[in-house]
Amino acid sequence: MSARIDHTVTSGTFSLDGATFDVDNNVWVVGDDHECAVIDAPHDVAAIRELVGGREVRAVLCTHAHDDHVRAAPALAEQVGAPVLLHPQDRVLWDLTHPDREPDGELADGQVFHIAGTELRVLHTPGHAPGAVCLHSPDLATVFTGDTLFAGGPGATGRSHSDYDVIVASIRERLLPLPAETEVRPGHGESTTIGAVRREFDEWIARG
Repeated sequence: MSARIDHTVTSGTFSLDGATFDVDNNVWVVGDDHECAVIDAPHDVAAIRELVGGREVRAVLCTHAHDDHVRAAPALAEQVGAPVLLHPQDRVLWDLTHPDREPDGELADGQVFHIAGTELRVLHTPGHAPGAVCLHSPDLATVFTGDTLFAGGPGATGRSHSDYDVIVASIRERLLPLPAETEVRPGHGESTTIGAVRREFDEWIARG
């Protein structure tokens, strides 16, 4: 059985720097009929469990540790018996939401996670958060970008632990070199492609 991508949207809040916003988050699941990996675990464990079904969850892979991406991660991990993996530079954000529960393991730039006969390669893309990562699957012609890159521009950098120049460099150096047909599946909103991002990139930067 070849790997596929399943998707749902969950709703909740994002809180940082004393402000709280209502948000809708994408949840992406990569796997086949037997095993899968969950990319981000935002608000609703039941909705993620429904998407997973009876499959073995090999890991909960966190693109970064803002609360709207990891709030449900410990509960999900406990229910399905899977480790939560996070880039260590995002522990400062993880600890704001889960001060009494560490991630189970680390994600590192260049690390390859094997699932259902395909690969997810970790690309460290700081800027939106210091430990932000994207997960590239060449076989599925997809990159899961969390909040690093959206259809319409880079992720937000107006809050603590973020940096606009760093996120622009991450996109330019780590994401734009991917094949043009690569689908960009972000943490919020609609998907796009690397080809579309290349065409729009200079305009985004000019707008700041």
